[in-house]
Amino acid sequence: MTLNPINPDRAQTLSGLFRERLAATPDKTAYRQFDAETESWESLTWRAIAHEVERWQAALTRENLSPGDRVAVMLKNCAEWVIFDQAALGLGLVTVPLYLDDRPDNAAWIIDNAGARLLLVEGRFQHRKVAEIVATSQKLERVISLLPPEKLTDWSPQFAVAEDWLKAAEGTPIPKRRVAADMLASIVYTSGTTGKPKGVMLTHDNMLWNAWYSSRCADFGPDEVFLSFLPLSHTLERTAGYYLPMLLGSEVVYARSIALLAQDLQTIRPTVLVSVPRIYERVYGRIQDTLEKKGGLAQTLFDTAVDVGWHQFEYEQGRASWHPKLLSWPLLKKLVADGVAEKLGGRLKIAISGGAALSPDIARVFIGLGVPIFQGYGLTETSPVVSVNRPDANIPASIGKPAEGVEVRIGEHDELLTRSRCVMRGYWDNPEATAAVIDGAGWFHSGDQARMDERGHLYIIGRIKDIIVLNNGEKVPPGDMEAAIKLDPLFEQIMIIGEGKPYLAALAVLNAEHWQSWCAEHNLNASAPDTLTDSRVNKMLVARLTARLKAFPGYAQVRRLYATLEPWSVENGLLTPTLKMKRAQILSRYAKEADTLFSDF
Repeated sequence: MTLNPINPDRAQTLSGLFRERLAATPDKTAYRQFDAETESWESLTWRAIAHEVERWQAALTRENLSPGDRVAVMLKNCAEWVIFDQAALGLGLVTVPLYLDDRPDNAAWIIDNAGARLLLVEGRFQHRKVAEIVATSQKLERVISLLPPEKLTDWSPQFAVAEDWLKAAEGTPIPKRRVAADMLASIVYTSGTTGKPKGVMLTHDNMLWNAWYSSRCADFGPDEVFLSFLPLSHTLERTAGYYLPMLLGSEVVYARSIALLAQDLQTIRPTVLVSVPRIYERVYGRIQDTLEKKGGLAQTLFDTAVDVGWHQFEYEQGRASWHPKLLSWPLLKKLVADGVAEKLGGRLKIAISGGAALSPDIARVFIGLGVPIFQGYGLTETSPVVSVNRPDANIPASIGKPAEGVEVRIGEHDELLTRSRCVMRGYWDNPEATAAVIDGAGWFHSGDQARMDERGHLYIIGRIKDIIVLNNGEKVPPGDMEAAIKLDPLFEQIMIIGEGKPYLAALAVLNAEHWQSWCAEHNLNASAPDTLTDSRVNKMLVARLTARLKAFPGYAQVRRLYATLEPWSVENGLLTPTLKMKRAQILSRYAKEADTLFSDF
């Protein structure tokens, strides 16, 4: 399906993949990133990247690191992330990626658990965080900073600025080390919605073949442009936004930030986008806000365009018959859909959504407007891609069909099981946890509940551990309910609770801007602390919330609500770095409020 990608059998390893790419297209642009000093976009060829990889390998060699030693990286997405990773992999080292916004205590725990001897950071604005990590970590020997930090106080002799460190290593002989496909390439710590994160051991073979299988799922051309903004510490971005483009020979452009993503989409005009549902949810929310301000006619035109565009999509997929309303699609496309496509750069061919479930309603809007979204499914433990929709077989409510080379079956309790050469070696220094998820036949037990339709498409129907069992025995998977409620822009974040209780309740974070507007509509003082706790206000909010749950069974209805304006975030420990709710921590934080929701029943 793809023109001459590098075959894993030829590359053998991730460092071998880089060498093959360098040999094939040395002077083709590999990466583009924004240079803040010159305020311009800088392009780097594969040859230029290879030169830098050699410099970094010389410096790593000078640190007396041996094959199998771990080195950690805490950078935003940039070419230096790739350079460091390739330098380490080529020497047989093991990369441990850290999230840039992770808490210092958690980052230090990961460094010590993995036994990482060296840490690469950006440096300029991280001095306080890195100082805390260095002070806490028992095993870290060296910290390399890409940029000189603003303040050098409290830094230990372990610290070095990258350019000085690299210059000092010039002329150091680089040993030729044999790197095998089954060697450990990375320890990726799961973001863990409960307890301490576990270190997922991924080999060269795991990730290389996952990139290859992913390349077979769409018609990638030779000149694709990927816009990278998900953290490279997230396995989806690392495989699909780094190793996959390298395999294809595609250009990767690093977005400046999430805040500037809208501008970067216009400037870069990518053909491939790898994202998580939260990005689409935010865009959807902004569209709804705009339509609300424009009034009824704009909303009617928009809804008509989505309806006709969706029918056009279903017709092209062979799931709907032709209808006369399709004659209006060229005009509606010009009036409505093309404007949305232009906001995404105007050239987007493939928009992958993964990492969490994408609401079918939101998928319908974007696909109805011609945005080619393909939902997939994966886990860190599977490198990560397990299944994905294809251009000629796209059912947005599903997670697609298994990728080539990946086996899937539905086990006991409807659990999705998968087996392939992409399944991890195990959890670092945790054989008990490994044995709990990988059985004797090599099947990885995902913990997700799924079903498969007659076409072979998979659907996630719940998570075994997240299922809420009411005191009458009814079982409620909260994910679909939460997704439905979040279609209302007033509810920024929502968590359904009720384990062992007679009914369901909810903890909610309200969107501050929409809260102001809603209060104004109802002649309420949004700034008064007691407005949120007023019983009449609470009943109105519950009524608004339950309006989104009409399609759910009677027992799957929310009876009570606790609302706050304080967001759940990574910083306050209530979200994982991939923006998933830490349900246990949220329930613990709001234990008193949750008890009140059930106190008189």
